Amino acid sequence: MSLLEMAVLLLGARAPRILTGMRDLKGISRMRKIIITDLTRFQNPEIVCTAGTDTKSGACLRPMPYLRTEECERLKILPGAILSGEFIPQKGLSGPHQEDARYSKLTFEGPSSSEEFRGALEAGLHDSVEDGFDIKLKSGQKYVPVGHSVARSIITLSVDPHSIQIIEDRYNPGKTKIHFVDSSGSKFRYLSITDLGFHRYADSHRAAKDLVRLNAFIKNQREAYIRLGLSRAWNNGTVNGYWMQANGVYTFPEFFEGIRSHK
Repeated sequence: MSLLEMAVLLLGARAPRILTGMRDLKGISRMRKIIITDLTRFQNPEIVCTAGTDTKSGACLRPMPYLRTEECERLKILPGAILSGEFIPQKGLSGPHQEDARYSKLTFEGPSSSEEFRGALEAGLHDSVEDGFDIKLKSGQKYVPVGHSVARSIITLSVDPHSIQIIEDRYNPGKTKIHFVDSSGSKFRYLSITDLGFHRYADSHRAAKDLVRLNAFIKNQREAYIRLGLSRAWNNGTVNGYWMQANGVYTFPEFFEGIRSHK
């Protein structure tokens, strides 16, 4: 006799109502709201990678499979957007990308407030890159070696806005890189920016004066947060690693309007 059959036998006439309630409770437990903290590009422009903070638990979730760009635009997904849906953590994950979660029934609930967005960012806050990725880095090291044990692939850093500099990738016009100093004093230079908004802005504002304007804006803000992510494993011919990339650069109290749109 199965457990279900035993339950029906013991519960009698109450069984259908109670078992239905149990199924409903299971469904409710999967429904979550997340505030989008990461919206990043791929070489394939038809898909984007998103990640967000669960508004109740503070956990970081990465909806999988990746969203199509047209669906992202239909749902009005931008950093700070609140999405509801069913999110089920994927099983058997390896490496640092423990945030992957299958999703369904995605719905745009509206934009978060500035304080809600700040809270979503700070849910993943770490004192330094080394602290966030549980590693001792050599000077200039921009990757976590495959095989190194690390429990996450995205962290938030609070950095001095004056330490940030956005530059154009000299080898790939239209793409940008970032220099910054974390709170431990460690310097990071020429990290790729995968932030979709930055990519679109740089692609359509290639004049040097536009990046000067952007850098001046950042330095005039009181606070800056960087969402630092790790790529999927990639071997560049010398190192097999998870490579650091800036998933998002956010400032308070103001944000740069030319970056946070789908235009």
